[in-house]
Amino acid sequence: MCFLPLQPWAWGLSTVRAWLEEQPDALVDAKRIAVIGHSRLGKTALWAGAQDENFAMVISNDSGCGGAALYRRCYGERIHHMIKPIGYWFCRDHAKFIGRESELPVDQHMLLALVAPRPLYVASAEEDRWADPKGEFLAAKHASPVYQWLGEQGLPADQMPAVDQPVAGRVGYHVRTGKHDVTRFDWQQYLDFADKHL
Repeated sequence: MCFLPLQPWAWGLSTVRAWLEEQPDALVDAKRIAVIGHSRLGKTALWAGAQDENFAMVISNDSGCGGAALYRRCYGERIHHMIKPIGYWFCRDHAKFIGRESELPVDQHMLLALVAPRPLYVASAEEDRWADPKGEFLAAKHASPVYQWLGEQGLPADQMPAVDQPVAGRVGYHVRTGKHDVTRFDWQQYLDFADKHL
């Protein structure tokens, strides 16, 4: 998929990361910078992390269609829902797959796999059906073979975990109680994951 406005946003994130790296007196360890985003910025975080290997960890929260959720599942938000209000986020060829997601030559697990072998965390919310929690889980699961090929543990779950029961190897995932939001529960999982991997 071609992400048009997501590309400049991702470039902006990389530019800030690079600037921090150049600051001799920065209070930031530039080798341990994670990129995180919620919803459309979750899509952006994935794109930034896939393109900039200097991000030490990538976190996507409720990113849905065009983010962590598999297009080919055809569940929740789909291409035809995105074209009118936010079609400009994607290249023109995106619209060619309206109602034809199963014909896409790529899917979102491939985007997630581009983060490997760096730590990747994908999160969903139980009531956020629009973002397709199961599709987000499946994308994380199907990105895992690339992690394994690179000698890292992927997502250590064959089935979607219960609500509020995170699972994590080098790839982490949870579906939490609630709606489309970033909550205290989400932040706690991200901080615990970072403590373990960064």
